[in-house]
Amino acid sequence: MSAARRTSLRWVLVSRLVSLQALMLSGLVMAMVTGLWAGGYLISLEPEDETIDVIKNALARDQADAIVVRDTAALGQQRAAMPELWFVVRDRSGARISQGNIPPEFARMGDALDDIGQARLGWNIDDPPRPTARMRWVDSAAGRVQILAGAGGTVPWYRLAAAILTLFVGVVLPILAVMTLTTLVATPIVVRRALLGVSDTAAQTERIDTDKRGARIPLDRVPQEIVPLVVAINDALRRLDDGYERRQRFLVDAAHELRTPIAILQIRIESIEPGPYKGRLLEDVRRLAILAEQLLDSERLKHSALPQSDIDLVEVTEHVTSDLAPLAIAAGYEIAYESNVKQAPMSGDRGALERALANLIHNAIEHGGRRGKIVVSVTSSSISVTDQGPGIIPDDRERVFEPFYRINGGSRGAGLGLNLVREIVQLHDGTIDIQEGANGGTRVTMTFRKRHSIRQSEMQPW
Repeated sequence: MSAARRTSLRWVLVSRLVSLQALMLSGLVMAMVTGLWAGGYLISLEPEDETIDVIKNALARDQADAIVVRDTAALGQQRAAMPELWFVVRDRSGARISQGNIPPEFARMGDALDDIGQARLGWNIDDPPRPTARMRWVDSAAGRVQILAGAGGTVPWYRLAAAILTLFVGVVLPILAVMTLTTLVATPIVVRRALLGVSDTAAQTERIDTDKRGARIPLDRVPQEIVPLVVAINDALRRLDDGYERRQRFLVDAAHELRTPIAILQIRIESIEPGPYKGRLLEDVRRLAILAEQLLDSERLKHSALPQSDIDLVEVTEHVTSDLAPLAIAAGYEIAYESNVKQAPMSGDRGALERALANLIHNAIEHGGRRGKIVVSVTSSSISVTDQGPGIIPDDRERVFEPFYRINGGSRGAGLGLNLVREIVQLHDGTIDIQEGANGGTRVTMTFRKRHSIRQSEMQPW
């Protein structure tokens, strides 16, 4: 997902919750208003003010200064829309004019409302249906008059839209703003607290490695919705462990089975008459034997702790160098041993350290170009092997420690030697690094942290 944009769960929830709240709140308010309106608990939205405006524009005075109603087009349209239209117009002097069938209740109502600027006249909710009316004092061509008109007609769309907008702005919008603010604040907190277990699970998952097989992701703090995913990951880890174990068993079994025929082959080659191919055959057989031992070493290092005993790095280095000197000389090298100390005591596994150093010398023989000198040197806390071959480029100096990694496909090794060396060194609290040699080539150094021998540790005062 590096190329795709990752979506935050909390903001997905916020956006969807706010949208859902807006829809539900708007629907709820509209349903409540519709119910109250249908039940008569809200004043009906009638076009009385439009009717009064039409009547106002139709008023005039005749030559006798009496109020008259002109037959305007707007008034004609209003009468067509409201066949039951009635109205009463009067001024301050009491002059009046009326049209339509005026309900008796409103016949003389205007006289009592001289001091009222505008009013809506109706009945109680529980009363039987009766006519309603609207009264307003307005300025017209006939002067300031009072118009009392009956309700009815069709509400213009713009008045209906204005009423809905007013309801939304005055009621829905403030409530929605409060709910949105609450959602924005509360949702990230709720999501963060709910996913705390996922963060812990992710941290535990990061600690799973190839050398910690059998590890599983715990389900204790995982939310129920994520449990199927974690279960699937645990099943995948179990299958990987099973496959790894089968592979390891195959490699170990193969290495065990190869040791005997390799030993027999080496004895038979050593017994033949010297010739141009005998040395090469022996070298190839030794390489097979080393590969089998490396496979077994790899398995032993993973499943058992190293035995600890008093060892001397100088003695280990001298022993391995002398054993492999004939092999290096036969391959065309000079081999030298250097030491600036007489003893370098420490505690560790002598056999493992001998195998580590032997792997380094075998690598120098294999990759040194079959020329020049191989130098094995030892100090009080380190052992190094230097060759004069083509060397290792800096980008590969870390990768060569990976199992089965080979710098080039033409190499006859299996790519296990340096990986085993690093594991042995790390089990002795040491480090290993690769540098360029003083005269070119490669210098591999195993450095060990100062470790007292077992005898020295027992003599330390409390």
